[in-house]
Amino acid sequence: MTNKIIQTVEQPYLKKDIPQFEVGDTVDVATRIIEGEKERLQIFSGIVIMKKGSSVNETFTVRRIVNNEGVERIFPLHSPFISRVTVKRSGESRRAKLFYLRDRVGKATRLTEKRKSGRKDETTAGTGAPDTEPHELATSAAS
Repeated sequence: MTNKIIQTVEQPYLKKDIPQFEVGDTVDVATRIIEGEKERLQIFSGIVIMKKGSSVNETFTVRRIVNNEGVERIFPLHSPFISRVTVKRSGESRRAKLFYLRDRVGKATRLTEKRKSGRKDETTAGTGAPDTEPHELATSAAS
């Protein structure tokens, strides 16, 4: 529980447009890199293995494999150097921290993709008909 004064001081530094991503999602994190006078974007893509903290101190860790070696990078969520976070794939996980992926190699690091939770009604599934029940049609035809 944080102090109300600290929350009011931190409020202007919080980002408003944070994308919704969870642990297990595959993301592309675009970071702003300043080299001398020039500025460019560098994309780091991988699986989110951990989220922690709150408010300004919120961070997330992204892991990827480069040249058969695991690379993890911790990003502050509200940093001005992070321009955008794009969710490429939603992974299904039952844990808050996916540290067990560090021990896995190759295809074993893949997570199953999260299923869409939208379910159609059985009476109109696949027919393309509007969601009306048969007794409603009978009463409207009798009128």
